[in-house]
Amino acid sequence: MPELHEVIDEKVREELKEYDDLTAALLHRRGVTTKEEAQAFLAPSYDAHIHDPLLLKNMRDAAERLRAAIKNGEHIAVWSDYDCDGIPGGVVLHDFLKKVGADFENYIPHRHEEGYGVNENGIDKLAKSATKLFITVDSGITDVAAVAHARSLGMDVIVTDHHLPQEGKLPDAIIVDHKQDGETYPFKDLCGAGVAWKLVCATLAVAPELREKVPTGWEKWLLDMAGLATIADMVSLTGENRVIAHYGLIVMRKSPRIGLQKLCKVMRVNQRFISEDDVAFMLAPRVNAASRMGDPRDAFTLFTTDDEVLAESLAKKLEAANRGRRSAAAAITRGVHEKMSARTGEVPSVIALGDPDWKPALLGLVANSIAEEYERPVFLWGREGNQTLKGSCRSYGNVHLVELMTAAQDVFTQFGGHAYSGGFTVKDDRVFFLEEELVKARATNKSVSVTETKHGDAILTPDEATFDLLRKLGRLAPFGEGNPKPVFLFRDIYISNVSWFGKSGEHLKLSVATEFGDPLDAIAFFAKRELGKRVEHLETAKRVTLLASLERDQFSKKRVPRLRIVSLA
Repeated sequence: MPELHEVIDEKVREELKEYDDLTAALLHRRGVTTKEEAQAFLAPSYDAHIHDPLLLKNMRDAAERLRAAIKNGEHIAVWSDYDCDGIPGGVVLHDFLKKVGADFENYIPHRHEEGYGVNENGIDKLAKSATKLFITVDSGITDVAAVAHARSLGMDVIVTDHHLPQEGKLPDAIIVDHKQDGETYPFKDLCGAGVAWKLVCATLAVAPELREKVPTGWEKWLLDMAGLATIADMVSLTGENRVIAHYGLIVMRKSPRIGLQKLCKVMRVNQRFISEDDVAFMLAPRVNAASRMGDPRDAFTLFTTDDEVLAESLAKKLEAANRGRRSAAAAITRGVHEKMSARTGEVPSVIALGDPDWKPALLGLVANSIAEEYERPVFLWGREGNQTLKGSCRSYGNVHLVELMTAAQDVFTQFGGHAYSGGFTVKDDRVFFLEEELVKARATNKSVSVTETKHGDAILTPDEATFDLLRKLGRLAPFGEGNPKPVFLFRDIYISNVSWFGKSGEHLKLSVATEFGDPLDAIAFFAKRELGKRVEHLETAKRVTLLASLERDQFSKKRVPRLRIVSLA
């Protein structure tokens, strides 16, 4: 049963006395306990809250080296990851280097043929262009051997990354990564594109001569890409990330970037009102679909081209790739069902299945639906182009996935994630024992269990879900990791209608009766997957208690308030 959060501490309430009770409580639950912190949170300031990039360890050396390469006309290669952090980060450096007239190229590895990270074959290709400076974005910190190969070919290397280094091993490079030892930067959760944007700002700071080509403030226009990545990569939207995401959305709404405009059009998203939800659930999946279903350069070129015809073509191609991703995931789901039907006996406490023909990049969505259907944690694997066996896992109930994988670590070469979702690479000679070892680990280790009670921020009636409340909550946006949407408890509300929508009727819409106005819509996308079997028993003219966040209905002409259901009871 949903519960309410604890009441705010009296001392904190006094410190936040200029705010109403709900705002003060929401601030407190986000770690804001002083008047100054509240002002910074509710009114992010570019000038006051963006830190000096030169405070990052090794950033001055990186900026000076990039400055010299630009000045001397050296060939620069930018290597970025293929996801919705690396691609926008690559775009950030592309736009900057193009603006200053540098000699450069961008390289994005193919997900299925080259895999994640920097590889020697790709470096060999760049060596043919007489690359003198090699810069990584959102990768490189663990690619010690590949960076050594680049150095052996006469390249200087700047690694910009935000991932953890290997213990005791760092690449032979100028490293800008706030996760490295000895870092004193005030904020330590930038995404890869955020670090790349910082490199641009630092280079402009150490190279005033570049201002002849780059007007003061021009770098703010790159925040559309840095903000896109910050939201999409699910880093914490607190501290400096909150400022980057806030201004990133402002820039996205005004951006003259033709590719962004065309992509918004094919998605039927109004660019002028683009929100963090549009970024997370509309833009990011289409950018990621480029690498999952084809070539990541399609997304990169979409954001860098000035050709309107090409941009429109690529936007439609990404839209088609996203539809193809869903179709391919459906085919894998059918494959899982076939394998499950061929089994005899009871369903094990952990399901682990795979096929060399399954694309690992598509398995997360499938694992989610299978976990809900069979009410078990699910591990699915496939084979990457580099022949490694990789997969995704999703939890069910109270099983903590990282703890479970730790208890069965002998079957993995690597794994990571959090309590409810994760990824892994399984040893070739152990893959057929994967399920057996996970079942054994769940049975013998109590630490694999985790309990979670969902809490509401306040109790509301349907009549209190108003525009005024939406505006008040909007002061805390953008929402995301570390700053979740406020969630409200609606007790014993009356359902005037239950309907299902979507291509396969997978989405739920409830019409909730109000006392003084029109019914209030409450929706849940992929309801059976997200809310479980409880939705199968919903009926018109019944009462229900639910937890829900409040949002605008973007598809309504009046953009009226509606509820997004979090849980049912």
